[in-house]
Amino acid sequence: MYVFDATPLIYLAKAEYLDIVAELDARCVVPKRVYEEVVIDGLDAGYPDARRIESQVEHGLFDVVAVEETEQYGRLVQNPNVSEADVAVLTLAATHDATAVMDEAYGRTVAETENITTRGTAYLLLSLVDQGTLSADEARDIIDAIIEEGWHCSTKLYAKIVRKLESLRDGSSE
Repeated sequence: MYVFDATPLIYLAKAEYLDIVAELDARCVVPKRVYEEVVIDGLDAGYPDARRIESQVEHGLFDVVAVEETEQYGRLVQNPNVSEADVAVLTLAATHDATAVMDEAYGRTVAETENITTRGTAYLLLSLVDQGTLSADEARDIIDAIIEEGWHCSTKLYAKIVRKLESLRDGSSE
């Protein structure tokens, strides 16, 4: 199961590539708190990507799931540097032994200390190339499109992604 944070949802939706999530090999869920943030608040603010995400939820691409307030939830919510949405993503991933899909470095660091597996947007695209669902060129186009929409990616990370895409295109592995 993949538990989605706001950033991957927002930027895939902004670039109009959210539907590729359907090709992932696991159930995709969004914590209720994240849904409220990106869809309810997003619709109120007039963001087109909010409607795209809402539509994919309505079509069953994502399940919106409530998060139990476990002991771990209580501990994480005490950290003033972790948003309520990130707490929900991490708690849900931990509770279901799932993968948290998040791009923010701090949230991923917290996840590591909590022994929660994380992956980012780029990982999802690379895995779709690896399984043959996307071509390397298609994945690069998606990466470029989400960057154009404002997704943050350091030049070092971008170079690493491009190298990995090239190795997948060539049939080799790093």
